[in-house]
Amino acid sequence: MEQKIRLLLVEDDQSLGFLMTEFLSSKGFEVTLCKDGVSGWKAFNAQSFQFAVLDVMLPGMDGFSLARNVREKQSDIPIILVTARSMKEDKIKGFNLGIDDYITKPFDEDELFCRIQAILNRVESKQVAGNKIIQLGKYSYEFQNQSLNLNHGSKRLTARENAVLYLLVQNAGQIVKREMILNNIWGTSDYFSGRSLDVYISKLRKYLQEDSNILIENIPKVGFLFQVKID
Repeated sequence: MEQKIRLLLVEDDQSLGFLMTEFLSSKGFEVTLCKDGVSGWKAFNAQSFQFAVLDVMLPGMDGFSLARNVREKQSDIPIILVTARSMKEDKIKGFNLGIDDYITKPFDEDELFCRIQAILNRVESKQVAGNKIIQLGKYSYEFQNQSLNLNHGSKRLTARENAVLYLLVQNAGQIVKREMILNNIWGTSDYFSGRSLDVYISKLRKYLQEDSNILIENIPKVGFLFQVKID
């Protein structure tokens, strides 16, 4: 991330809060950790945030009340609620408040990161003004028009090719895990979708082969690393 995303994390479990803060900070977020709803609300009013991860069961002010207050003050901020319960009623209540996602404890840190990144990608896609052009070595990439341009030639990408390339480009220089790509774009990470992803990666490599400085490196059993080398 070129500019750090300021993230408000409200979690009353001190150990979990510390681990989540360390993990998200390592992923490039600027994290403010609060241990209860009241201090979380005060922090939100005192600072500017671009994302919020809120535990539901909080002392003083619960996560639902905090999410409602946050949403009323800043209607476009993405919110993920964290809960130890998987009750259907809680999820419905949260989504009725306008939250973006829900994750149930215990959860894997990478899963949380994938959910955050998926939401940020959706938000960024909606915020693309006009036709954003991204320079990739010799190529110019038009996300909104789904096209790769080289000299006077243009290759129109399919919606899924475009989604995969955009996710890789947005995370250039960082390993993007297979599960993240699959869950974000295919909606599942089973064997068949994994094979399909490999086919799409091969296609993208072929489309970008005119510039040897553009690499989509396969990290075995982990994911892919997109890089544009500078001569």
